[in-house]
Amino acid sequence: MNPRHPSRREFLQTSVALAGTTSLALSPLTTGLLHAQSGSKDAPLMAYVGTFSSPLQDVLPTQVDLPPGNGRGIHLFQVDRSSGELSPAGIHAMGTSPSCLVLNAAGTRLYSANETDRVGEAQEGTVSAFAVNRATGQLELLNTVPSGGAGPTYVSIHPSGKFLLVANYFGGSVAVLPIMEDGRLGEATDVKVDAGEIGPTRATHAPPGSFAISGHDRTHAHMIEADPAGRFVLHVDLGLDKIFIWKFDPQNGTLTANDPPAVSLPPGDGPRHFDFHPNGRWFYSIQEEGSTIVLFDYDAENGRLEPRQTISTLPPTFAGSNFCSEILVSADGKFVYAGNRLHDSVGIFAVGPDGELSPVSNEWTRGNYPRSFNFDPSGQFFYCCNQRADNVTLFKVNRETGKLDFTEHYTPVGNPSSIVFLDLASALDVIEP
Repeated sequence: MNPRHPSRREFLQTSVALAGTTSLALSPLTTGLLHAQSGSKDAPLMAYVGTFSSPLQDVLPTQVDLPPGNGRGIHLFQVDRSSGELSPAGIHAMGTSPSCLVLNAAGTRLYSANETDRVGEAQEGTVSAFAVNRATGQLELLNTVPSGGAGPTYVSIHPSGKFLLVANYFGGSVAVLPIMEDGRLGEATDVKVDAGEIGPTRATHAPPGSFAISGHDRTHAHMIEADPAGRFVLHVDLGLDKIFIWKFDPQNGTLTANDPPAVSLPPGDGPRHFDFHPNGRWFYSIQEEGSTIVLFDYDAENGRLEPRQTISTLPPTFAGSNFCSEILVSADGKFVYAGNRLHDSVGIFAVGPDGELSPVSNEWTRGNYPRSFNFDPSGQFFYCCNQRADNVTLFKVNRETGKLDFTEHYTPVGNPSSIVFLDLASALDVIEP
């Protein structure tokens, strides 16, 4: 429980009202979706894009603390399986910047981190739960609850499927929220507030001439996720230059500091995101201000990280400022992809037999400030959310070399932040025409 909110029931009721949204569906596409056959290869593939969105007076009349955003909430698209192109399929309007999205394993629920610092009088952000219509892909709001801190920037689902993990960037905290049987979110079962010595503004591994200073003013929890087995939960704090490791109690949804409780990155480098290799033994962390990837060996039995390699995300001739963003390991474990903002590229790295990385190339994203990216379920297409360019760009993946080939396809989306995919071919319920 978070002791800072004695009037939690009133806040939850207000939050639900504030996040009550309007689904703006496009009827021709929706009509087509209604004819989807269960298990059919022709059933729709959906994409959901989270955005930074300014308060919308028609759906959010109460004041929230947000910078201007061009998005309208969660943007829905139907994906052409052969070309990868996105076609608009509606908008679930929200004025609270649903910047990070995650789907449950069954594809029946979607959760969003609403990256606000304040809603009404409450000095924290919120997270929302949605039911997914498995015939149409449309969203229905289930509920909205406090996130346990200001500016929730990341959400993930524990492998048990029973808990949502939240990282609050401006609150410098992480929280565990129970997922009820109907998909709704309950009040936090645990909230941990980061503490420690803030790192320097100058990154140890900063590129020559860099003025990249982002989060070394205070604690900033940036990402949280469980290890593949679900025994441990890891989260990064950019301002503290640390990766924290917690033992997870799956019965009570609580976090207990591991031994040791954290691993340190070089001062000022600013760990932002991480990803596990499919083998579960290699762990890759990307540093926002240092523009590096660090390979760690992961001891799954004891929840310990041991650094082994540090490599730049940028070409060797680069000089100036850059802010790293996303990092992803391909599903086959052969390649690692790293986002560079200002350089506006995706660094591509081959994974060696020992997990160490070697550079392949840097691909221009055809946009400005690539915040995140993702593969479609087939792994043949790569989608980049260019936050400041207000578009999502599409690339074909060369599965042999790891390289990305631009398809010349741009999708307009205001301040896109994240993209996730849902294959409706496995829908259990069929709506007959």
